[in-house]
Amino acid sequence: MVEVNYWAVFLAAISSMIVGSIWYLPGVFGKPWMKLAHVKMDKNMSKSQMVMMYLLTFVGSLITAYILAHMAFLSNQFFKNSFFQDTLSTAFWLWLGFTAVRLMVHDLFEGRRKMLTVLNTMHELVTVMVMAFIIGLMGV
Repeated sequence: MVEVNYWAVFLAAISSMIVGSIWYLPGVFGKPWMKLAHVKMDKNMSKSQMVMMYLLTFVGSLITAYILAHMAFLSNQFFKNSFFQDTLSTAFWLWLGFTAVRLMVHDLFEGRRKMLTVLNTMHELVTVMVMAFIIGLMGV
């Protein structure tokens, strides 16, 4: 049976929101991202739209953190390194195979700028590695 630390999953999901909040600050990568992605901040967005956007983002983060914790447990059962090490390496390989490559392929076909692909892919790497750090430290 796969063991998952649900507190670690919850904290990892919160960390995703924090990483995103920092990453997309105007003084960090927010301004270049908005320009490259042609995003205009809609000041007319209703509170219910804003709540729904953040709620769905958090649910997505919970799912990602749960899958990562699940796969880290399986990886650790196989490789038998420290749980922390196996969680970090699992996160990296999942990011590379299922996020980085998929974003690159979609962005190529959608004609997105290379810098936007790099910016989004690196955000996902930082996000998943912070999640892995938390899950790996807290264990099962």
